[in-house]
Amino acid sequence: MTTTFFDLIRHGEPAGGHKYRGHRDDPLSEVGWQQMRDAIGQHEQWDHILTSPLLRCREFACELSEQRNIPVTVAEGFKEISFGDWEGKTREQVAREYGDHQADFWRDAENFPPPNAEAIQDFHHRIGTAWQHWSDALAGKQVLLVCHGGVIRMVLAHVLGLTPSNAMAGFQVPFACRSQVRIDDTPHGTLSCLVRLGD
Repeated sequence: MTTTFFDLIRHGEPAGGHKYRGHRDDPLSEVGWQQMRDAIGQHEQWDHILTSPLLRCREFACELSEQRNIPVTVAEGFKEISFGDWEGKTREQVAREYGDHQADFWRDAENFPPPNAEAIQDFHHRIGTAWQHWSDALAGKQVLLVCHGGVIRMVLAHVLGLTPSNAMAGFQVPFACRSQVRIDDTPHGTLSCLVRLGD
């Protein structure tokens, strides 16, 4: 039996505070850098680090890679969902401009996407493809994935068999929170389970 562990960590607070970012490439704030450094134990070690290509993930992943001599790979597939016309706006601004649309999105993302956004079904498929690829490529390893709230929700959708909308609505993913997924490749098939959620 081969066992693989993925530690999933969301990026810390980006410069500019709380807003919809999606594909916007803002770096971490000073608070965000501290959140990330505080979230990683002094003696923790991984076999490999994967990171979203966006600065708020990639810069910290590369710093950690250099400090601890761990190989790092930028995984394009783990980029955050695009929020379309909402990107760069706070939730308050979206509520003023779009009324109930924002609440409808968080309740049922499949049927109420933001204007010009990436469809949640496409996002779910993209994350599933990346998850399968890297689970196979790094089988038997201890892996740290530095990514986004939406990415973590879609990984959990695949692991737990949830719909994309249920995963988006069902999990709080604060800045710099960590979760862990275990994958066992057994003679009877592959078994995935959520070991730890959002601490």
